[in-house]
Amino acid sequence: MIWQGEALWEAVAPLLPGFTVEVLPEIGSTNTELMRRARAGQLEPVLLVAEQQTAGRGRLGRDWSSSAGASLTCSFGFPLAPSDWSGLSLAVGASLAESLHPSIRLKWPNDLWLSDRKLAGILIETASFGDGRDARRYAVVGVGINIEPREAAGLSTPPAWLQEVWPDATAPEALMRIAVPLVRTVLAFETFGFAPFQARFNARDALRDRPVVLSDGTAGTAHGACETGALLVHTSGGMKTVTSSDVSVRAAGSGPGA
Repeated sequence: MIWQGEALWEAVAPLLPGFTVEVLPEIGSTNTELMRRARAGQLEPVLLVAEQQTAGRGRLGRDWSSSAGASLTCSFGFPLAPSDWSGLSLAVGASLAESLHPSIRLKWPNDLWLSDRKLAGILIETASFGDGRDARRYAVVGVGINIEPREAAGLSTPPAWLQEVWPDATAPEALMRIAVPLVRTVLAFETFGFAPFQARFNARDALRDRPVVLSDGTAGTAHGACETGALLVHTSGGMKTVTSSDVSVRAAGSGPGA
């Protein structure tokens, strides 16, 4: 694959002084590697791309497998200091969906869906360093996007892939589309929080007005994300604000989804 590393650097560097781009043929996990580097004191802004991940991770420790060319797996590392971290994954999701295709929807809190199938996932991890006035925070934003068809075996949600709506899509081209908007989104989030992204997320919300089941068994109807990024679910006991539960969609006549 031909990665346009220099073009990516030229586009992003004015927004993030000290920014670098690194492409590896294979690695366990781009998120794990950037977190390892951060703990070792490497806190510069960076984009790490893996043509293949052998130990990729999704939310709640789930595996995210990838093979060269079939998916885009990358992580952005940022020194970041927002006043409130709530809703960052939703803002990133809105940016990715807007960059890739109008038909892509967002499943709270960190998935991109195409026709109720999982197209992409987001994994955000942070770490703090230092104390008091010297304290610093580093954020790693991991992105995994299915580019080509993939097998559904072993997956709780059937997969979708970008070539369904963008037939000529490749991993390098997808990265070129998402990189600058994603960086702009993260920087705007640092300054303004989730509020400016609330309407953008809700416009693509795949769960809105649909029955959902929370990980604690509570059933209700989803009503979009509030100004802090929490999911609003109308239950028999009233409106519930969900901040950490794993949400699954239960379609009529089927078992729980993912």
